[in-house]
Parts: sequence; C-alpha cells; structure tokens
Amino acid sequence: MKRILIPRPNLFSFDECLWFLNRNYDDCLHVIEPGKIHKAICINGQNIAFTLQADERHLLLHLGDQQLSPQQEQALERYISDWFDLDRDITPFYKLLAKHKQLAYMATDYAGFRLIGIHDLFEALCWSIIGQQINLTFAYILKRRLVEQYGTPISFNDHTLHIFPAPEVLQSVSMEALRALQFSTRKAEYLLSIASLFAAGTLSKERLQQCSSYNEQVAQLTAVRGIGVWTANYAIMKSLKQLQAIPMGDVGLLNALTNHQLIKDRQDHTRIDKLFKQFKGWESYLVFYLWRSLSHA
Repeated sequence: MKRILIPRPNLFSFDECLWFLNRNYDDCLHVIEPGKIHKAICINGQNIAFTLQADERHLLLHLGDQQLSPQQEQALERYISDWFDLDRDITPFYKLLAKHKQLAYMATDYAGFRLIGIHDLFEALCWSIIGQQINLTFAYILKRRLVEQYGTPISFNDHTLHIFPAPEVLQSVSMEALRALQFSTRKAEYLLSIASLFAAGTLSKERLQQCSSYNEQVAQLTAVRGIGVWTANYAIMKSLKQLQAIPMGDVGLLNALTNHQLIKDRQDHTRIDKLFKQFKGWESYLVFYLWRSLSHA
C-alpha cells in the first residue's frame, strides 16, 4: 500500500481545510470522512485516486495499490501543495489581521486555514457559472448532475469518486441534454461555449499564466461571453492563486462584511475598498476568512 509523506507548514490546519471543503454541502468531487478526504483527479492523462490524512508534521497521501512513476508522484504532490496552498507563508496575513480590531479574532479562531484552490481552471470557471444567481445548495445539485452524467467515475477505498468532465467531453453535449439537467438556457450556452474554447486551446490556464499582469488576466477572461468580473476574479483566485483577486459583489462576502459591521450599505464601495487596501497583497485570503466567518452568523 503506497503512502507518500508531504511536509506540512506552520500555520496549517487540516481540520479547518476539511471543514471548508465540506460545509454540509453535497460535493460530488470528493468524499470527506472524519480526519480524511478521498479524491480522484487526472494528471497528464492518467486518472489517480487518493486518500489524504494528516499527522502533526505531514499530510499522509495514500494511493492504495496504484503504481505511479516518480514524475506522476511529483505531479500529485504539486497538486496537493497547490490545492491547500502549502508553499505560502501566511504569517504576514496574520500580522495584518492582528492590527484590525474587528477581525483580529480570526487569526486564533481559524488558525491554519488556507486558501483552498481548484487546480483546473476549466472546472473553476464552470463552477462559477453554475453558481451564478442561485443558492449554493442548488448549485451543488446541478454540479453533481453534470459530473455524474459526463465525468469519470473511479472506485477507490469503497467509494465512487468522480473527476470533473473534460472540456472535450462537454463541448459535444447538446443544449437539450443540459436543459434536461435543469440548467438554464443561458448557463448551458456559457458552459458549452467555454468547453469549446478550452478544447480548442483558445483558452487555458497556461495562457492566463503568461499574461503580464492580473488586470490582463481579468481582461482576457471577461472578453469571453458568460464570464463577468465576479466569475473571472473567483476563477483567478481559486485556480491561479492571485491574491489580489476579489469576487466583488459576492453575496457571502457582503453578508460577512455586514455581520462584522464593516459596512451598513452593501453599495458602500468606498468602505469596502478601504478595508481591502489594509490587506493589500492578501485580499483573497481576507475573502476566504470572511467566508469562513459565516459559519458563526
């Protein structure tokens, strides 16, 4: 039974990260049990399933009987590091939190919480589009229908895991098929269009990473029909880990700001901008911690 040890950094809480990945929503792309998570991904054309646990010094990556090459193991370790943002020293963010009267408690209450990523930009954009203008519960229902219908199932450790559909698969799906899954006509159009762009290589994570600036990345994404400023920033934050990305107008973010009495008017962009300027370079982390605070609302 293959097991890989991945060193865990200071200020890292596996339990906090698992809480965020669960939150009592029915996510079809992983299975969470106490102290562990099961997931399947595709790396360089090979489907890989794994279980992740943690001890005091490591993340414990269990592969079962799967045989991976050293290159595949390294790619999987990089995936895990990116997923949980393991390589980033978040001490500077905690110092900024400590200076803020209303938010200082987060450094203690959410100690070790990390910005949980979505490695696949295509998946991140699809998820953003699925979640537009509907509640999270229904968004997860739609995602499960899409993934179970067109994704790749893998049996591992007595669980059926799923890999998000590849753009080459989704581009061939008919509008009627997506409408039958209760996608709106507009969302179905957006998903099929973006799948075609990714399948053709016109849009990709690598292309965005080659942009000279965050603003250029936003401009490139928002030039695509169906991708607005919120969707672009969400995807850039989650997939490219650009920490200045803020999904402005996000309902959860506005609720958290209101709960902390940081704003009274949700249109008070001046106060919102002033707050995020205090966390320059760590804006996305502030968004994540504000989302985390909603569990206490």
